[in-house]
Amino acid sequence: MSAPQDDPQTRPDRSGLLKFGLIGTVIVALCCFTPLLVVLLGVVGLSAMLGWIDYVLFPALAVFIGITLYALWRRRRS
Repeated sequence: MSAPQDDPQTRPDRSGLLKFGLIGTVIVALCCFTPLLVVLLGVVGLSAMLGWIDYVLFPALAVFIGITLYALWRRRRS
């Protein structure tokens, strides 16, 4: 006999994906749109890494926004 779909113990945790997406989006957005990351890397002497940081942060922002939208879509569908 299979477990019912509405049982909270067998239902996958959908809020975890949403939290992951939102936290990642906020962190990457802070690093993209504020000088927070530039200042931190300059303080520790890694300012040479700033030349390629946009090649990493903008795709990461797109990925985290996509994860957030996917989690919201799954939550709305259920």
